[in-house]
Amino acid sequence: MTVKSKHVRIKGIKDGLVFLLDDKCPFEDLLNELRYKLEHSHQNILTGPIVHVDVKLGSRPVTEEDKAAVLDILKGQGNLLIRSIDAVVESTEADPDALFIMSGIVRSGQVLHHEGNLLYLGDVNPGGAITCTGDIYILGALRGVAHAGVDGNQEAIIAASLLTPTQLRIADCISRPPDEWGTRESSMEFAYLSSGAMQIDKIHNIIKLRQGLNVFKGV
Repeated sequence: MTVKSKHVRIKGIKDGLVFLLDDKCPFEDLLNELRYKLEHSHQNILTGPIVHVDVKLGSRPVTEEDKAAVLDILKGQGNLLIRSIDAVVESTEADPDALFIMSGIVRSGQVLHHEGNLLYLGDVNPGGAITCTGDIYILGALRGVAHAGVDGNQEAIIAASLLTPTQLRIADCISRPPDEWGTRESSMEFAYLSSGAMQIDKIHNIIKLRQGLNVFKGV
């Protein structure tokens, strides 16, 4: 079977590859072309050392099963290590209070931007940055820059499992310089604005700002 290569583009970056997948074609056609391209067209990059891969699905609506189908094809190549797989959420369709989930590592020189609230599973290294119009929740170490409420939302917050940033920003307010942070505790914390100043608190006190959260009270 011959498959014309028009729905899958592979772009080389400094530390790996980015797979850019067409978001307009039928999903089954996309899977067929991805499978064909890996099996027949790019053996030169698939037989060497480990290659980190980021997968971009565009604005295509995808389910977890769809993502799993793409990952199954990519994992068939032993030297491809999948670092992230993501799709753009259309803001006109999305619930503004919903959390969009991504995973990976934001490395030095990289900037991850999201429209809305983001739950990020991974670390943000020094020199890396995450920016969001809404809240930022990081299940990992924040050692780089985080800017929540980039469009002026002063109600946005930034939370991280390990909060040791080089800079925090909420709306137009910038945090203290990193040499004033000192040694942070290991418990999860979050940053928020109070009377125009940056404040830090334990994550269990987030209910003071997010009163709509369901709270576990035990028995």
